[in-house]
Amino acid sequence: MVIKWKVTLPELTGNEERTAYLYLPESYNYEPYKRYPVLYMFDGHNVFFDSDATYGKCWGMKEYMDYTNTQLIIAAVECNHSPDNGRLREYSPYSFVDPKLGTIEGYGKRTMDWMVHTFKKDIDSRFRTLPDREHTFIAGSSMGGLMSLYAILEYNPYFSRAAALSPSIWFATDKLKNMIEYAKLQPDTIVYMDYGSRELHHHVNMASQFASVTAQLLERNIMLESRIVPGGNHCEASWEKQIPFFMNTLMYQP
Repeated sequence: MVIKWKVTLPELTGNEERTAYLYLPESYNYEPYKRYPVLYMFDGHNVFFDSDATYGKCWGMKEYMDYTNTQLIIAAVECNHSPDNGRLREYSPYSFVDPKLGTIEGYGKRTMDWMVHTFKKDIDSRFRTLPDREHTFIAGSSMGGLMSLYAILEYNPYFSRAAALSPSIWFATDKLKNMIEYAKLQPDTIVYMDYGSRELHHHVNMASQFASVTAQLLERNIMLESRIVPGGNHCEASWEKQIPFFMNTLMYQP
């Protein structure tokens, strides 16, 4: 079951409403004392329904969760669709200058502060979650993938595991490396990160940058699953195929 309602992000877009999504396992309705881990996801409009997805194709998370009977709540919020690089600003952990886009002021910290102090607080108060760090995960793709890395690094007291699919590690690489180097991490931190083989050519030196970030995460003793996806591309249809891989990482129990 997926519940939809409207939320506002006053720190970012004032009173402008956007859609929040919440997936509940079937067992939620007939096991009234059971509590569940929570996966927070970026680009909520692309997670569950083709009719809401930007390009008419969603990840298909509901179908996967129902079919596998995965005992997990998923909470997601629609991105900023402003043509003035709204999504890019909200999903950038830092400000940067781009030859084509000009100066982009990154509001990633505002986004994450709202997510952990407002959205997560609301989800934990209204639903039967396991609110502790051990049972709280985060995931996203592209800029949402970069934000997932940012969240696990800078908001590690809240998230123990992250999945970063096709993360946008191609810009401001020095700032990303600095963030990884100085992050305060707990020893049980787990990250899944992938990149599609067909999208490696989209940015110069992408393969080497992916290898560099992977190596640095391992140096920080993060437990990492890293993949180059055969035939993978930068789209929801490709990310949908990776769901079993990153979900196995997020839900893995030794």
